[in-house]
Amino acid sequence: MKKPVAALMVLGLLAGAGWTASRWASDWRWQEATDDAYVDGDVTAILPKVSGYVVELRGQDNRPVAKGEVLLRIDDRDYRAKVEEARAQVAARMAQLIQIEDREAVQRSVIAQSGATITAARADVVRARADFERTQRLVREDFVSRQRFDLMAADAAKAQASLTGSGAGLQAAQRQLAVLASEKVMVQAQMEQAKAALTLADTDLEATVVRAPVDGVVGNRAVRDGQYVRPGQMLMAVVPLGRVWIDANFKETQLGRIRAGQKVLIKVDAFPGQSITGRVDSFAPATGSKFSLLPPENATGNFTKIVQRVPVRILPDDDNALKGLLRPGLSVVVTVDTRDPPP
Repeated sequence: MKKPVAALMVLGLLAGAGWTASRWASDWRWQEATDDAYVDGDVTAILPKVSGYVVELRGQDNRPVAKGEVLLRIDDRDYRAKVEEARAQVAARMAQLIQIEDREAVQRSVIAQSGATITAARADVVRARADFERTQRLVREDFVSRQRFDLMAADAAKAQASLTGSGAGLQAAQRQLAVLASEKVMVQAQMEQAKAALTLADTDLEATVVRAPVDGVVGNRAVRDGQYVRPGQMLMAVVPLGRVWIDANFKETQLGRIRAGQKVLIKVDAFPGQSITGRVDSFAPATGSKFSLLPPENATGNFTKIVQRVPVRILPDDDNALKGLLRPGLSVVVTVDTRDPPP
């Protein structure tokens, strides 16, 4: 009896060893695995841009939301008043611009009129000077009286004075037009400033409605209805469960054969008995310890060599059976098939 039992045991051991050797030769020797791996994703923090009291709260924990959906509303009465004030400033600056443009039009008319007056004054000067010179010749020959000569001289001087005055008036009108142009530039700058203030006021008013930036599920809600919130305060988070990945921390001794594109078998602790597939996407630019708050310093003191780990990003296949069920933070076990990836 002992010999058959012993023979069966030997046969069993040989069969087990053969099966193990066969699996090692066909699969296991090509695989690199780690259980230091976790599901991760973009956890989008919801922070308000403006301060105020929450008057409506729609975003609730564990509820799905669509991109653009309203999560909460902040009391907007003060911000509406600021918008109206900014609009009034824009309207006031616009009225100033219109007034200046009207004054410019009037001043251009004055300049044109002054030009016409100067033309007429020049003609008067030419006429008065000709009369004076003619009277001057005649008075020498006693053809006209001295009184007539003095009258012609006065007319010539008067015409010249009128021309000089008209020229001064034209210069004054031109200077006034230049002053109006400077005022217009200043008011235009104030107009742009008022428009910028209106844009900021509109932006702040729009920011009183907090919307979901992405499709996802609300979590970690820290705000309550009627609460006073401030800019930058954490209100809640939105997690897009449809876009998750896995960060697997492989030992540095395992990285030699792992390449981007290689197939990965993924087992999630939360779903025992189920497995999904994925692909190696990328490698971290440094080991995990280098990104820690206090990186190790081995240049001084006693040195103990520790195997380092490098985060490797793995993307689950889009058609996996657990799509939408994976949550950031879940523990997983990944096994990489290190044979060459498909072309």
